[in-house]
Amino acid sequence: MDIKKLAGQYKDFIIELRREFHMYPESSWEEVRTSSRVKEELDKLEIPYISLAGTGVLATIKGKNPGKTVALRADMDALETTETNNVPYKSKHEGKMHACGHDGHTAMLIGAANILNDIKDEINGTIYLIFQPAEEVAGGAKKMIEESNFMDEVDSVFGIHLWSDVEAGKVSVEAGPRMASADFFTLNIKGKAGHGSMPHQTVDAVVAASAVVMDLQSIVSREISPLDSAVLTIGSFHSGTRFNIIAGDATLEGTTRCFDPVIRDKFPEIIERIAKNTAASYRAEISLNYNLGTPPTINDPECSKIATGSVEKLLGKDGVVEMEKTTGGEDFAYFLEKVPGVFAFVGIRNEEKGACYPHHHDKFNMDEDALEIGASLYAQYAIDFLNS
Repeated sequence: MDIKKLAGQYKDFIIELRREFHMYPESSWEEVRTSSRVKEELDKLEIPYISLAGTGVLATIKGKNPGKTVALRADMDALETTETNNVPYKSKHEGKMHACGHDGHTAMLIGAANILNDIKDEINGTIYLIFQPAEEVAGGAKKMIEESNFMDEVDSVFGIHLWSDVEAGKVSVEAGPRMASADFFTLNIKGKAGHGSMPHQTVDAVVAASAVVMDLQSIVSREISPLDSAVLTIGSFHSGTRFNIIAGDATLEGTTRCFDPVIRDKFPEIIERIAKNTAASYRAEISLNYNLGTPPTINDPECSKIATGSVEKLLGKDGVVEMEKTTGGEDFAYFLEKVPGVFAFVGIRNEEKGACYPHHHDKFNMDEDALEIGASLYAQYAIDFLNS
């Protein structure tokens, strides 16, 4: 079977699909049209599927011979961003845009479905195709897993993210941590309000919260080893109503990122301890609401080795590149908590084609030649894993 040759036959089809998805972006949990189009294409191929998590789709391709099971995942949701690209396939939904590449992911996995369906008599085992909603709000993967026991049957999972920092024609599949955990928290600081001219009668929540913000910065610099990457960001600070009123309340919102599950587990206790003691020194009190988002995305070494071989079959040894891990979060990590697998970064950067803007930018775009690579890599990894 020549996966690369088959992918070439579907290249134009995959690009047309991506452009269609791009024109009709849908927010998390609202991927109704996208899901419907996915099902239409699966129906044409007579590939059976079920619906999960509202708009999610789980399809199954069974090979002629029994064997292991591998799952391939693509996310489908878009962002609340107004597109400023001047292209024929510009978003038709005002205020929404595929600014992260999920339109390409969905199109590539449909392309892979066509490739794998063509060669299903040569497949040893079973392939699940996961079309997942709501990645941008870190809810879709978990919901699909909760609604079905299909992951209990899976031996490996493979996902792709088209990546604007990697040159088109290159792919990163190295082992180890690839994306960070992404948790978020709210800190409420309680003081005592009063007149701005008489601070001695108050407990100033603005001053206490400001001190908390500064002291929390010492967590990464003084409590976590310099050999471990971690981030603590306070992104929102709200307090006060008027220039001459000392505020009695303040609210801080922030996020933590790291690659080590042990550090992730420690963050809530450390944040609460520092915030509580700092606030107390200003006679204020705090309450912490800490929410777990996505775990770190960690590629399995053996699966990474298989994926490297898959890339080399398609692009040669020069097609494999190493990319520094990123502190962005990805709910594909929930699948990797269940079974070993790989999250691949397929390059889409090409400055000559204007594909040079970062993810979530209103001018984000891609070198569409990468779509053929992504579709073929989905299929190639599936075959290589099932035959391993």
